Amino acid sequence: MDELGFLIEGIAAIKWYHAVMWVIGFLMIFLAIKFKMEPTLLLPMGFGAILVNIPFSGVLNGEDGSFGILDVLKTVGLDTGEIFPLILFIGIGAMMDFGPLLSNPKLFFFGAAGQIGIFFTIVLAALVGFGLNEAITIGVIGTADGPTSITVANSLLSGTDSAYLISAITVCAYSYMALVPVIQPAVIKLTTTKKERMIKMEYNPKSVSKGTRIAFPILVTLISGLIAPASVALVGCLMFGNLIRECGVLGSLVDTASNTLSNLVTIFLGITVAAGMLGEQFLTLNTLKVMALGLFAFVFDTFGGIALAKFINIFAKKKINPMVGAAGISAFPMASRIVQKLGLKEDPSNHLLMHAAGANVAGQISSVIAGGILMAIAGI
Repeated sequence: MDELGFLIEGIAAIKWYHAVMWVIGFLMIFLAIKFKMEPTLLLPMGFGAILVNIPFSGVLNGEDGSFGILDVLKTVGLDTGEIFPLILFIGIGAMMDFGPLLSNPKLFFFGAAGQIGIFFTIVLAALVGFGLNEAITIGVIGTADGPTSITVANSLLSGTDSAYLISAITVCAYSYMALVPVIQPAVIKLTTTKKERMIKMEYNPKSVSKGTRIAFPILVTLISGLIAPASVALVGCLMFGNLIRECGVLGSLVDTASNTLSNLVTIFLGITVAAGMLGEQFLTLNTLKVMALGLFAFVFDTFGGIALAKFINIFAKKKINPMVGAAGISAFPMASRIVQKLGLKEDPSNHLLMHAAGANVAGQISSVIAGGILMAIAGI
């Protein structure tokens, strides 16, 4: 009878917001499986959203002092030392080839232009009632860089009355990352013409020496650490991963970092992010505002790179395909793959991948530096 009573108690505790979060969780799982939208991220987030919204499930810390596995992972992996984002950046760095960027340094400008939406969104967020620190963390969603969003949010909001926003910002950041294949093509098609999307760009890479490849991550760490000290942990892990790749003597570690480690941490990160998706806390007006502002930031970051390419084309003899500018956000390597796919769709002989990859890695570096600069502005 006691067991039956507990079962009835659990069913009776179900609220409308639990059911809504279950639907959201099922939708994430559906998108991950049916459309393969970042399944290593979206599937664990969706399952976690269902898990934490089951009354008395035990995955979160209980009022009786019991420890829940997701709260433990969240405390260690995200809240305290941001271990998951930092480890993930090592894996991302190990995947990155800076060769296309080093052979054409002008692509750095597209990485910088790909952050413009952050600053517009900060102003807009302040206008709708958010404080400076809140506005900054919401704006950083536009980088399409989950680790940077987590770091900035934890640095600026932890221990304040705005700490409740951290989960919404984190979930939005990773959700929009997963939806890059949906959002970016729509923005690109709305802001470019077919003629512009068919522009071909010759790829004649200059030889990049091994010494340059090795020196680059070290110099980036030093320079970014001096410009934006708050970003040095993220930049350092990203560049350390790349140094492992480029040194040429740690082949097995490169494979582990870029595959096994990245996938494992992404899975843990996804289900841990879901620890903040409690229906009664997540389904609020402020969460809707964060989602809308985050989408605005993401769209305008994409448009920033496109607009720069269009401006350059007014004066340049060799035209730049504006889609390459769209890859100047941090969503690596998704953004560059999208540009390649759209280029081939317009013209099967138009290969833009290497140009887009150069802008994409520039965007990855720029987003982390931008996050560090914003934390410095906020006094961190």
